[in-house]
Amino acid sequence: MAEDWNQRIIEAFRANGGEVEQFGRSLVLVHHVGARTGTERVSPVMGFPTDAGWLVVASKAGAPEHPAWYRNLLANPSTTLEAPDEGEVAVQVRELDPDERAVAWRRITSEAPGFADYEKRTDRVIPVLELTRR
Repeated sequence: MAEDWNQRIIEAFRANGGEVEQFGRSLVLVHHVGARTGTERVSPVMGFPTDAGWLVVASKAGAPEHPAWYRNLLANPSTTLEAPDEGEVAVQVRELDPDERAVAWRRITSEAPGFADYEKRTDRVIPVLELTRR
């Protein structure tokens, strides 16, 4: 079950200072509030560091629909994340516009080619979000 898998990743991340087997130190834990439910959640996602914060990709492994955390972050864009060696960081979320996304997508797929495979599995444009320190 995906929730069990996510919970194991979250626990490993927190127990090992952000180091998770098979992902190394590439994950961040994004805190988000359910757009409909108001339930607080945490999702492990790959984070691509930038000068201002992180980029995250709403790929859902190439599924036809966006992940729930994507909608939640757009509905409640002032949030926190947990990053290796930094603990909780307050961030502001925004979706990259098409030109920004194109530049970011080249970087993301060069550093993590699996995202290009996810793109091939879906008809949707996979969103890229910027989480900027606030």
